[in-house]
Amino acid sequence: MRGQNESRPIVIKRRRIVAGGGHHGGAWKVAYADFVTAMMAFFLMLWLLGSTTDDQRKGLADYFSPTVPVHRVSGGGDGLDGGDTVIDRRHLAGDHAQPAVDAAGPGGGAPDAPSESEPPLETIEALLNDAASADAQGAELLRHLLLRITEDGLQIEVFDLDDSPLFAPGTAEPMPVLQALGGLLAEVLGLVSNPITLDGHVRAHAVVEREDRAWDLSMSRPQTLRQLLEDGGIMAQRFRHVTGHGDRQPVTGNPVSPRNNRVVLLLRTPDRARRVRPGPF
Repeated sequence: MRGQNESRPIVIKRRRIVAGGGHHGGAWKVAYADFVTAMMAFFLMLWLLGSTTDDQRKGLADYFSPTVPVHRVSGGGDGLDGGDTVIDRRHLAGDHAQPAVDAAGPGGGAPDAPSESEPPLETIEALLNDAASADAQGAELLRHLLLRITEDGLQIEVFDLDDSPLFAPGTAEPMPVLQALGGLLAEVLGLVSNPITLDGHVRAHAVVEREDRAWDLSMSRPQTLRQLLEDGGIMAQRFRHVTGHGDRQPVTGNPVSPRNNRVVLLLRTPDRARRVRPGPF
């Protein structure tokens, strides 16, 4: 028995291990998905090329162009954005999104372009200060005015005082002091043709009211001042927008202070006025 065991051959089994498995890790599925996506994009491009005009194709090319073109005017037709490129002046971040009014007046001319004989805004500011301080009544009116020259134009802030409100409490009915201010502003602003914007603000209330009229008053009060200016001879075409801000932008640390009841009139400089464009969509 011992001799038979010693003569039996020794068999060694070596198993071969194949890395990655039989399906190769599924990499072919990813490659196939990329191929199908590329083919879909290719046929979509062919369909677009066959169903669009030359101007529309130019607009599409400008939209996907990675560089800024030299000319801001492009083609595209009547589709999205009228065929303009995304770097058109209307869409730049520097342009303000304000409601637009036709820049051409009734005669087809541009009311924004002042004549050479019109005084500068600094002169208008000085005239308002001189006219308001000419007598005792004018000095009382001057208490309600705050004038400052900004990069957008001459800002005229007309505001309430604790002892002298501009409007009847809780309404947009003008008090005599506001009627006098409207006549004074119309007389001086009539010397120039710069466009005008009006922004209304009201104070907050310490208690919650059943009917919050902050938004209504902030819209109706600048409308009242606009009507006073038109009655004084200011052309309606000069008004660019009338905006109400409610009680969201107090000018003092105390939001319930009557000083927050104000109408901000901006006599815009001509170059700033021409940049007023429609808001996006």
